[in-house]
Amino acid sequence: MTQGSDKTTHFGFQDVPEAEKAGMVHGVFSRVASKYDVMNDLMSGGVHRLWKDAMMDWLAPRTGQRLLDVAGGTGDVAFRFLKRAPGASAVVCDLTEPMLNEGRKRAEAEKLAPSLDWVVGDAMALPFPDASFDVYTISFGIRNVTRIPDALAEAYRVLKPGGRLMVLEFSQIPNDLLQKVYDLYSFNVIPVMGQIVAGDRDSYQYLVESIRKFPDQETFATMIRAAGFGQVKYRNLTMGVAALHSGWKL
Repeated sequence: MTQGSDKTTHFGFQDVPEAEKAGMVHGVFSRVASKYDVMNDLMSGGVHRLWKDAMMDWLAPRTGQRLLDVAGGTGDVAFRFLKRAPGASAVVCDLTEPMLNEGRKRAEAEKLAPSLDWVVGDAMALPFPDASFDVYTISFGIRNVTRIPDALAEAYRVLKPGGRLMVLEFSQIPNDLLQKVYDLYSFNVIPVMGQIVAGDRDSYQYLVESIRKFPDQETFATMIRAAGFGQVKYRNLTMGVAALHSGWKL
């Protein structure tokens, strides 16, 4: 796909040239890699762990399956998958080498390294052959992709027929009052927390803004269908703070 040099996209609330976004996102996650897992626990009060467990409950991993976890960072989702399906294998693919390095350390500590591969790659141009995986997951990563339809097309391409897509992402709360309360917390607490814990306010300001720019549940479900997936469904988590989206390559 040829992209015009004048095309822009959003980086949080900023408009930036499409060609620059991936590098900016790479910078954010390179800076926060060493504190990423600690900050996830602090920002969500540990609830992100329950969301990932809910993802595994719906996914129901099976022995022998091959998982591709895109934007997989430090390996949270891949570890859960492998623990539920001994004999499965997983590839963690992420744009940011420092995030993968943190994941490798965790994999050694949890004795999961033999079942895991770690690959630097772009969600919009995955370095894998067609029909290579049984399951594709992406958690809190697709909102950072420059062109979401391209990432979904790549997910469809690398899945085997009968393969499954599952996306865990922050979403929109379908209650205006609760959304306002959540916004107050997000914009006033999380960047300050990022400054104190990770020494990086700007990166966490971007992460909060990027959530607000992501499509709502119905819009994103439509995008998944447009990429060719069938049986597309979603489930809200914690009143819609996050949502799980599922689709199948039929």
